[in-house]
Amino acid sequence: MADHFREEENLQKVMSAAEEVAISPHESQDSESRCDSSDQESEVTHEPIQERYDNPSYSRFRRVASKTVVSFGPNDPENPVNWRKTRKFLVLGSGVMQVMNSTIGSSICSNAIPEIAAEFDIHNEQALVLPISIFLIGYILGPLLWGPSSEYFGRKKPLLIAYTGFTIFTLACAVADSYASLLVFRLMNGMMASAPIATVGGLFADIHDDPTKRGRLMAYFMACTTFGPLIGPWVSGFVAVVSWRWCFWIGLIFSGAFLPLVIWMPETYGPVVLKHRAKKLRKDTGNSSIISPLEMESRNLRQKFMTTISRPFRMIIHESIVSLTSLYLALAYAIFYLYFEAYPIIFQGIYGMNAGVSGLMFLPIGIGAILACFVFLWYDGYLARAKARNASWAFIEEYRRLPLACLGGPLYVVSLFWVGWTASENIHWVVPFLSGIPFGAGYLLIFMAMLNYLTDAYETLSASAQSAASCTRSIFGAVLPLAAKPMFNRLGVHWACSLIAFLSLGVSVIPFAFIRYGDRIRGNSKFCQELKRIKEAERLELEREERGEQPNTLEPVQSTATGHLSRIETARSHAEKASIICG
Repeated sequence: MADHFREEENLQKVMSAAEEVAISPHESQDSESRCDSSDQESEVTHEPIQERYDNPSYSRFRRVASKTVVSFGPNDPENPVNWRKTRKFLVLGSGVMQVMNSTIGSSICSNAIPEIAAEFDIHNEQALVLPISIFLIGYILGPLLWGPSSEYFGRKKPLLIAYTGFTIFTLACAVADSYASLLVFRLMNGMMASAPIATVGGLFADIHDDPTKRGRLMAYFMACTTFGPLIGPWVSGFVAVVSWRWCFWIGLIFSGAFLPLVIWMPETYGPVVLKHRAKKLRKDTGNSSIISPLEMESRNLRQKFMTTISRPFRMIIHESIVSLTSLYLALAYAIFYLYFEAYPIIFQGIYGMNAGVSGLMFLPIGIGAILACFVFLWYDGYLARAKARNASWAFIEEYRRLPLACLGGPLYVVSLFWVGWTASENIHWVVPFLSGIPFGAGYLLIFMAMLNYLTDAYETLSASAQSAASCTRSIFGAVLPLAAKPMFNRLGVHWACSLIAFLSLGVSVIPFAFIRYGDRIRGNSKFCQELKRIKEAERLELEREERGEQPNTLEPVQSTATGHLSRIETARSHAEKASIICG
């Protein structure tokens, strides 16, 4: 804690001592001559910079103390938000396939448990749930590493390391020679697979600063997290009769096929892109004073990493938006994975289906997820039309996403009562089978709304907020399925489903509460206050720039000369300072 406050004090000293001067590419050499003559670095010519960045829309520079800080210009082609559509599509495709592999891996052996139990002579019912639960425990541990590290090292390196590890441990599961080694490999597999779950939301936010486009990408992301687990049961149900190992061989083939896509994916995190640019400029010009905004931060790796890795915990404790959203998503997620235990009880136990056919009973959940995507896109258009006619409600932050959760919550509750009270030998299997449609629609609408709300509320720190939510829901997802068979055996199908329906009904009030009190909650949030202050400062400086006035150099954080990404980096830095104070 003392280290945190020392870092805060040092940052304040640096910011108060810094004098920023807007430098155009044509003026960079003149501004260098204005530096202190004792600074030997200022004697190095900046003519190569001038030649490379002669286009004023490309790059911007500013002076902080004796350093030249490089940042993106408003139309910089290397700024991820300005990339061509084809390059953005590569990022989208890579992110989607990483999420698909991750979520397919979570349930790839769900219908192969009897074969695994027979080979390793396992008879304990709780132990037989572990191949799925232990994977989700990896989902608990992984985001605490991958989310914060993606805000420090960039997106590509953590994702590539994790995807390579996921492929290796999928292979290890296929050749495991004992039940204990299989569980260890599944744990490691889950930790690797959690990287895209924790990071891809931030990946999409990097390339789109428009909330509408970003929200649609998040919708595709959430659809993948829903479809992936549904593929596993029917694949394993049909393949396990040959060998349970073939479940993992198929998973390995699928992940290996898309490894090149992950390798080719470019780095999207703006501060890291600028870091690479500054490194190249130092090499080209020989001027070691050129740095990026990321390099201005403390280089105490241990202190910095401990600050970032502890941020999700502090957000859960201090940010009610994060804690309540995490609770809601955790219960919905846990019930989703509980279905992998409940559906065999219902469709194999009551209706006498084999494992492969019972795996097909998950398909209506996918249909419901598709319908949820259409509802999301319809509401997006409805909101845009309301804004176009200046409807007052359309400009309230909470109405951008949360009404979808207000619809999804009741659908989720209805589906649970539906399957619970229609699963009977006297009722045709199609009736409980169709309950998956409102279940899938409700589940996905809840996740689309709540995760997008987190991203919109915390912006540049959304990876940490989503890591907190991912960690929490994975805890519930790992634990609740362990209680599935005892709960269904004791209460029966009717009342077991009713119990989780009543729990879902209780938490479904959360989005309604956010709509009513969300502005007050965000107003009391230190993170949101800092982000709001920075955005307001940006707005004022942009107005000055449009009027042809000089940027306000008395308040360095408000300077528009640093470019768009530099302002975002400043906002991130201030929000991090707020998180330190929270801690």
